[in-house]
Amino acid sequence: MFEVIAEHGQLLLVLACIFGFFMAWGIGANDVANAMGTSVGARALTVAQAVLVACIFEFAGAYLAGGEVTSTIRKGIIDTAVISETPELLVFGMLATLLAAGIWLLIASYFGWPVSTTHSIVGAIVGFAAVGIGVDAIQWPKIASIAASWIISPVIAGTISFLLFTSVRKLILQKENSFMSAKRYVPFYMFLAGFLVSMVTFLKGLKHVGFNFTATDSIAWSLVVALMITVVGALLLQRIDNTTKEKNGAMFDGVERVFSILMVFTACAMAFAHGSNDVANAIGPLAAIVSVVQSGGSIAAKSVIPPWVLLIGASGIVIGLAMLGFRVMMTVGRAITELTPSRGFAAQLAAAGTVVIASGTGLPISTTHTLVGAVLGVGLARGIGAINLSVVGKIILSWIVTLPVGAGLSILFFFALKGFFT
Repeated sequence: MFEVIAEHGQLLLVLACIFGFFMAWGIGANDVANAMGTSVGARALTVAQAVLVACIFEFAGAYLAGGEVTSTIRKGIIDTAVISETPELLVFGMLATLLAAGIWLLIASYFGWPVSTTHSIVGAIVGFAAVGIGVDAIQWPKIASIAASWIISPVIAGTISFLLFTSVRKLILQKENSFMSAKRYVPFYMFLAGFLVSMVTFLKGLKHVGFNFTATDSIAWSLVVALMITVVGALLLQRIDNTTKEKNGAMFDGVERVFSILMVFTACAMAFAHGSNDVANAIGPLAAIVSVVQSGGSIAAKSVIPPWVLLIGASGIVIGLAMLGFRVMMTVGRAITELTPSRGFAAQLAAAGTVVIASGTGLPISTTHTLVGAVLGVGLARGIGAINLSVVGKIILSWIVTLPVGAGLSILFFFALKGFFT
């Protein structure tokens, strides 16, 4: 059946690029809005400012640091040995996967549901592989480890955000002169945010543009970048006085205004970390199709991701966010628990840290689960009454529905494509 690849290779590539872009658009509309929702909810950024920040840093994260997770999504879920004689099945399946997940994300974003793109794509791959190829084609231990990471990631992020916000309360908010304490301790939090994001950039990201740093070099350069960010942040802090002022429709005292500056830093960190992790969901299947078609039908376990494939994913994410991202931002930022800049900062930095660790180790976590876990952690630090449990219930329900919907749609599209091309 290699003649299907030879005869329709160009058309399959064009479809792959369109569907890959559509999937990336869905990630932008849904998941990036998750990532920026805390900043908007805490009123540290307006929706327009959040979109601008996300566009720059999401694009940079996806393009510079997006290659590591991609290989996990691509090579781990399906046993390529089972379909080595029928590569067109992998191509049809990955096309179906992109289209199915993209459609579900469009529906969810329209209704403002923060669903998991990682759930969507993995559910879609499992769906077409189990029905279209055979249950034995799926690497079930790999699926188990991915599924475990969906539970582990919100727990880790929730724990980190709980501890971070507790430290903020003890060191700053509960002090007699909390404003002076904020000016004293906030630069340390800035340093931590700067160091985290710099590490993933130097260790993982710059490989894709021809730079290779050792672990020692990466640590050294990350310390330098973090120090520079801290110095700039400290200079900005000097301009804040301890008066209550209006910002984006809310009244903030000096302490919260200090944290709103810090939230801009962590918003950039979260956007970069998210771009590096979640671009894999769109370009993993796309890279698989490109690899099979360009090699004339041979299925490689792992191949180099062309820069133009990363570019399609990165630009799709940015356009999706700009067009439809505001709906999900409102759910995450305002509906789960009341966020102030100090609370939002703790949630955002915890989520960014969790995503950076996952991106560095190649584990495809769900940023949605991570961020919602982090927001819940901050809410729990104030007591269970601070959380809107009915909203949390709806979010969890949309998470549960995502897997079967993704699987069902991909099975449908898989057989439609198979019927059309063969």
